Amino acid sequence: MGFDYALVHLKYTIPPAIVLSLIYRPLLTRLDLYKIAFLVAIAVLSTIPWDSYLIRTNVWSYPSNVIIGPKLFDIPAEEVFFFVIQTYNTSLLYLLLSKPVFHPAYLHSEKKSQNGGYLRLSSWALWKRGGQATLALGIVTSIRMIKNGGHGTYLGLIVLWAFPFLLLLWSLAYQFLIGLPKYSIGLPIVIPTFYLWIVDTLALQRGTWVIESGTKTGLHLWPGLEIEEAFFFLVTNCLIVFGLVAFDHASAVLNACPKKFPTVPKWPSPVLLVQALLLPTSYYDGEYLDALREALVRLRQKSRSFYLASGSFQGRLRMDLILLYSYCRAADDLVDDSSAGQAKDWIGKMRKFLDISYATKGEKGPASTYADEEFPPRFKSAFRCLPTAYLSKKPLIDMLDGFEMDIAFELARGDASQYPIKSVSDLDLYGARVAGTVAESILELVFYHLPSQVTAEEKARLLKAGARMGIALQYVNISRDIAVDARIGRVYIPLDWLAEQDLTPAAVIKNPAGTRVEVLRLKLLARAFQIYEEARSAIEELPEDARGPMRVAVESYMEIGRVIREEGYQVRAGRATVPKRRRIRVAWRALNGPTGAVTAS
Repeated sequence: MGFDYALVHLKYTIPPAIVLSLIYRPLLTRLDLYKIAFLVAIAVLSTIPWDSYLIRTNVWSYPSNVIIGPKLFDIPAEEVFFFVIQTYNTSLLYLLLSKPVFHPAYLHSEKKSQNGGYLRLSSWALWKRGGQATLALGIVTSIRMIKNGGHGTYLGLIVLWAFPFLLLLWSLAYQFLIGLPKYSIGLPIVIPTFYLWIVDTLALQRGTWVIESGTKTGLHLWPGLEIEEAFFFLVTNCLIVFGLVAFDHASAVLNACPKKFPTVPKWPSPVLLVQALLLPTSYYDGEYLDALREALVRLRQKSRSFYLASGSFQGRLRMDLILLYSYCRAADDLVDDSSAGQAKDWIGKMRKFLDISYATKGEKGPASTYADEEFPPRFKSAFRCLPTAYLSKKPLIDMLDGFEMDIAFELARGDASQYPIKSVSDLDLYGARVAGTVAESILELVFYHLPSQVTAEEKARLLKAGARMGIALQYVNISRDIAVDARIGRVYIPLDWLAEQDLTPAAVIKNPAGTRVEVLRLKLLARAFQIYEEARSAIEELPEDARGPMRVAVESYMEIGRVIREEGYQVRAGRATVPKRRRIRVAWRALNGPTGAVTAS
């Protein structure tokens, strides 16, 4: 009896597990727990027969003086625990790195043309078959190595055990294995593998486990590390990550194919996951997937804060939130990038689009046809895929009323008396229309996708609080963009506030960075934080799965205001107001709970 192997875990495998658990804890969801448990179970069940065979045939062994004693099919308890802890650590690292990844965007429809070839995705079939051929060749070679026996036995046994699993996973999830960001797949393989190479080197040198000399090649990756051991840890981490990727691929298919899978349980069964993976890619809705990709690009380019926050939401809720943002951003761009006359025409067309959408609710055809005929190509998908089936019409119409206030600046032609924002109540109304409406729509999606026991009265109160929070965020936006708005002839600071500083809209347009303007910027932020404090507690009454993500969305944007209020800070148009590391820190604290969401300075 000995404790050498147990000490390996105490020193080298458990500490990383603790650190990764603490880092990922705020992000951990029930689906993540299910995913980890699922992978751990498969890893243990698939490895035990193979490991037991290697021990019984003396390919490797564990001296009795380095293990505590209990065994399962001749496998020491410490070794069984190794299957669990390695899978756990690699899984957590993968989950952490892939959290921002919007998986449905990496699905591709592969529809065949009449001549039997593929349309624009022929490379997918080539990659799939190339990977299958490579792994199959490895399996055939391993069989020969085992039959020949001797020095290639251990390496052959590793390949024969691992490559069939890799072949299956590659065949099912090749699109994701090829297309996902390389960091989200590569780093969870490379980092644990290199770390375990070091741990294994120390263990082999101490004699914690031993590979029999007659079954190994004698080659070393570096002094003390057998090439077979190096390959073993590389291939096992590949198996774990490939399994996680396949799980995410199946989840993406379930969420992105509502016609085939009308409902998606929180914990999809293994049978349902396999059904999703086996669904032919030709069944994927290519137009819908293209719309999701366009929406994601729009979100990434236009709002760093909301892009970060979107990664906290899950499943179809996240998809619909991204599509809602895409529509709102497209509508806003149509107005802002046009003259007053053109903008009025666009607003009229958007009103008609909404009228058609809600007159034919549940039937996308007429509205989609109108969108294709009336809107620019780059915005068509944003209109076609707006989830009107479970959004109220009024907030979307009210948002167009807010756009009318935007173009009123140009129609006023410099006459301040005709400006739409004369008092703080006018600015509140504007904020309610262009931002409060968006918050209401977001909450409608939350209540649709995350059913809860709230009454109609409570829901109405929470929607109202959400609209107020939207106003607070709009005040932050206006305070940041004073110079940007001035360049297009707009001054959203109330006229009576300007008068208090002996300023006119013309003076702000001429010099948007003056000392008196900075006083008003801080006044805008003071009102933003006042409204924010009034509405913030309502977040904790939302469905549980939405609270953390909603805190991230709000706090990420309010952090812009905190940065601007810092002494000596100068707003620079086109640059991120909040540094990336600070945005991540704010998101992490917001996910930890309401007490951690108040400040991140």
